[in-house]
Amino acid sequence: CPFCLHNESKVIDSRESCEINAVRRRRECLHCFHRYTTFETIELAVQVHKRDGRFEDFQQAKLMNGLIAACRHTTISYEQVKDLAAKITSELMQRQVKEISTTEIGELVMSHLLKLDPIAYIRFACVYKRFKNVEEMMDAICMIQSKDDSVNQLKLKN
Repeated sequence: CPFCLHNESKVIDSRESCEINAVRRRRECLHCFHRYTTFETIELAVQVHKRDGRFEDFQQAKLMNGLIAACRHTTISYEQVKDLAAKITSELMQRQVKEISTTEIGELVMSHLLKLDPIAYIRFACVYKRFKNVEEMMDAICMIQSKDDSVNQLKLKN
């Protein structure tokens, strides 16, 4: 209990939360009878293989921070960013692997951002792909434009 530090409580209510992969539980302390809310999240027990060879635990907060930075000042809402982070985390969980490279995570994020917003995609790609010059960035922009042109041509044919 956050009020009296007693270890025993009972669950009054449980429901899925709007938070990322979380269950919201309303609890009551069996000692002081104060009520409080807890959020339980699923821990993704995956090791991320970094570019420099190190391994570290997957951290959904890092994924969220990267998405928030890429989506800042776009039409993408915070709720959409949370939903996207949840979707990407879910896809990573479904792979049922013990380790994953930052390359795989980055490619997954970019594939989702490309569908959602081209500006967010370019922002993320600039950091993730470490563009060395303007030409590399222009190549990425041209790739997006050619995909848009292909989609528009398909729409005109139908």
